[in-house]
Amino acid sequence: MDLVVQSPDELLAAVPHVLGFKPEESIVLVPFRPGLPITRVDLPRTAADRQEVWDALSGPYGRHARPGARLAILCFTEDRRSAELASQHLSNRLETVGITTHIRLWADGERWREFNTGQTGLQTQATAERIAAATVLTGAAQPAASRASLAASMVGDREPIAQLLPAARTAAAASTPALERDWALDRLEQFHADGNRLSDVDGARMLVALETIGTRDALWEDMSRENHTSHMALWNDLTRRAPDEVRAAPASMLGFASWLHGDGAKAWCALDQVPVDRPYSMAAIVASALQNGIHPREWDRYQTQMRDLAAELDESFLPKPPAQQRDLPHTPAPARPAPGR
Repeated sequence: MDLVVQSPDELLAAVPHVLGFKPEESIVLVPFRPGLPITRVDLPRTAADRQEVWDALSGPYGRHARPGARLAILCFTEDRRSAELASQHLSNRLETVGITTHIRLWADGERWREFNTGQTGLQTQATAERIAAATVLTGAAQPAASRASLAASMVGDREPIAQLLPAARTAAAASTPALERDWALDRLEQFHADGNRLSDVDGARMLVALETIGTRDALWEDMSRENHTSHMALWNDLTRRAPDEVRAAPASMLGFASWLHGDGAKAWCALDQVPVDRPYSMAAIVASALQNGIHPREWDRYQTQMRDLAAELDESFLPKPPAQQRDLPHTPAPARPAPGR
């Protein structure tokens, strides 16, 4: 999605479509050219919190900064004072790594204020509707009402597959890992072709097959920046339907596909679906990519290294998102100012 915005009101209206949900009590960093991450963090309210946010962001932004890099800091909150302090702190720190803060914008849902210039204005429904209509034309889904609702959309009815798991395990035991891997790859290819939801029987068989690391890796290796949207659809559906005992693998696959799509918020929400008592090494890899602001286009370079890391990681290791939650999709800037503005 590539939107040309011509006013603060339009920029604010575009952000939910970029993130996939409407941010609340958040700061969003939006670059004005490709190369820097688009980032959302919880609004820090103390000096210690502000420093913690910068500590988390300094690595990705320092690594990807280029001469002339510029971005906007957008604060979504009724707490204007905290927004001003936090945006100024971030602006000062970004300057140390060569990134200029072009805009520091505060919005409370009705009004906005640009801290750099003192300019003020209103957030209008007409602008929100115009931006929403523009995103529909790109085929993008409309944003969730909140990050919590985005996470809730990944939880569905798990009972039908739960009832079929014993039979699926019995059938897998009577088969061989190679046959189950070939079946899973064939079923994946069929899904790429028709997009039809897996039946409960096929869903249970696929989830059991994923418990074999070789099969999981074969499906993982199929994932690319060309077919990641198909993978997102498949693993989103299976994550919704998977009982906890088989939920870690599809949630991690969804997290990885979402990262390839540049959707850090959805990737983190997917990792949140990995049961806390069933940590998973692939989830650790996705978390590492997100925390370090690795661009999806770098996957080819990191692929062998990361796969080797997956084999070495203790299955009990799963990095958790920091106390200050952040979402780091790393995509070209989808909201940019019109020429001359």
